[in-house]
Amino acid sequence: MAGHFEMAELSNAMRNIDSMSESVSITWLTPEGYASLQQELEHLTLEKRPEIASRIRESQEHGEFSEDNSELDEVKFEQAIVESRISELKSIFGAAQQLDPETIPTDHVGIGSTAKVEDMEFGDTFEVRVVASIEADPSRDLISNESPMGMALLGATKGEVVEFETPDGVKKYKVLGIRR
Repeated sequence: MAGHFEMAELSNAMRNIDSMSESVSITWLTPEGYASLQQELEHLTLEKRPEIASRIRESQEHGEFSEDNSELDEVKFEQAIVESRISELKSIFGAAQQLDPETIPTDHVGIGSTAKVEDMEFGDTFEVRVVASIEADPSRDLISNESPMGMALLGATKGEVVEFETPDGVKKYKVLGIRR
């Protein structure tokens, strides 16, 4: 009988590992981040790609194909960059899920949560939003869930003090509030 329970527990553990590995591969994007990346993909595929193709055709028509044509080399280099980014964005969307704003937690910091924090050393207060690394932009207070600060904040609750390592040493922030 003991063997039967061990097998059942092992089976449940394997299912939990499978479901965890599936969720690990998903990139959760805020609605704003999803829309921004979608807009970038549309711009590259509908505007930039045809523009580059047109510039290459013009070079061909004008007989500018020579071994010395640096402008053509630049256009081809730009084309490679654009195609690489299009491929990258398509890959992102293949593994991305858009967060439902109603599921963004406010009882603790999670992906999509905006946390109001106080710097315990200087007393400054500010807000940051924890997002996937793909849409992180510190200049807009969008911090990656993979950054030291993002990892420290994930799971934190109101009133909790989090610590994380920075190049300037250990920082301590108190979570003053959490909102969507």
